Amino acid sequence: MKTLQQPTLRSGARQAVRCSRNVQRVFATAAHADIRREAMLRVPLEKAHTFNAKFVPFADIQTGTMSGESYSLDDVVYRSRDGGLLDVHHDMKALAQYGPEYWRALFDARIGTTAWPFGSGVWSKKEWVLPGLSDDDIVSMFEGNSNLFWAERFGKEALGMTDLWVKQCGNSHTGSFKDLGMTVLVSQVNRIRKLKPGSITAVGCASTGDTSAALSAYCAAAGIPSIVFLPADKISLAQLVQPIANGALVLSIDTDFDGCMRLIKQVTAETPIYLANSMNSLRLEGQKTAAIEILQQFDWQVPDWVIIPGGNLGNIYAFYKGFKMCKDLGLVDRIPRLVCAQAQNANPLYQAFHKANGSMANIKEGYAAVKAKTTFASAIQIGDPVSIDRAIMALQDANGIVEEASEEELMDAAARADRTGMFNCPHTGVALAALLKLRERNVIGPNDRTVVVSTAHGLKFAQSKVAYHSQSVPGMTCQFANPPVQVKEDLGAVMDAIKTKFSL
Repeated sequence: MKTLQQPTLRSGARQAVRCSRNVQRVFATAAHADIRREAMLRVPLEKAHTFNAKFVPFADIQTGTMSGESYSLDDVVYRSRDGGLLDVHHDMKALAQYGPEYWRALFDARIGTTAWPFGSGVWSKKEWVLPGLSDDDIVSMFEGNSNLFWAERFGKEALGMTDLWVKQCGNSHTGSFKDLGMTVLVSQVNRIRKLKPGSITAVGCASTGDTSAALSAYCAAAGIPSIVFLPADKISLAQLVQPIANGALVLSIDTDFDGCMRLIKQVTAETPIYLANSMNSLRLEGQKTAAIEILQQFDWQVPDWVIIPGGNLGNIYAFYKGFKMCKDLGLVDRIPRLVCAQAQNANPLYQAFHKANGSMANIKEGYAAVKAKTTFASAIQIGDPVSIDRAIMALQDANGIVEEASEEELMDAAARADRTGMFNCPHTGVALAALLKLRERNVIGPNDRTVVVSTAHGLKFAQSKVAYHSQSVPGMTCQFANPPVQVKEDLGAVMDAIKTKFSL
């Protein structure tokens, strides 16, 4: 196993840590202080006024050549002039005015504090997310800072690995990684509504469940109306009840996610309702901070592999973007290899990868959208992912690969991991099943430091676990099922059940 070493900070970095902590102590001891007022009075970084971000065509990022087309983040715009996706582009030269040691020390010093808004795992990297946003406009629930779980027993027993980790992004306010992106999007909407009253009347999204929960919660915190388009009878009860409880207008539509997406795009094009789906690149700015967190949690050592469940595919690009920013600004010297794990019932990228004989080089030529079938991994039940170009670019640059998992494989993987202390959502099961296959083929080695991204909390998908452990899933053997044993109120019967289980 690779050992984790404490980072050695040079004098400049140590001074940055001390300065940050001194500022935090001053504010922490101020009696009856208003935390938002404190944030507004905080002395900014010396060169912070030079930090800026803007929308540019994603095609410019792909080619590395700026076309000159750009938009303010205060503009309500989702597509470039040619209809392509947009990307949030940061002034890397301005950020590079501070060296890597400064950024590492600054980010590390903010972990676990209550200083607004830096106690958030997202806003602790504010200069790399939305540098021009006032702290007073931020809508945050101190999301992020999620656990990096050492899956010691599962790694050893199931995979022969000693360095397997699970980034539990579902340990967040609404139970999924979507909180990371939604705090950014809703904060920017909050700013626009103040700058241009009447320009945005509500925020809407199409969702397979988790996006709607995050959107409705953050909008409720900010007092902004929210609207969610959900495919009828295709999300869990726990996912459905969150937007209802948060006061959103919930539209249950007789279609799949792709149909909901077509409708929300039409509605937002014709009304002052702001689009919150991941084609809006603001979301990805928050999601990329999970990659930076992983590096922090490894004391800025880079893992060999990161495995991410893939549906609409924005999260693949978000993780890549976070790792690449750290590399480009010198905080690390490389980026990890990425694996996109798709459910077999919604696997357009895997199909293209398979047609290309396992090569990312010409994968776009064989790519085609599919009609997604029902899968327990409902949040990634998407056959026409909007971020396909983003994901392909990320995987190509990260020497990435694509793997798939059948329904039985993903449910067995989740249940098997649960037996070692985890409690996984089906999407994490997809990633774990992909890892099992890659280990069987020795693509991932026994000593490779590997991180599986868990995207949601298992409790949001309790219905699927009940079905699995009751062995009531048609056509599935459920080999790791553990149903309760019905026993009479009799000591002998109880002892017999215990002896049967434990061979006493």
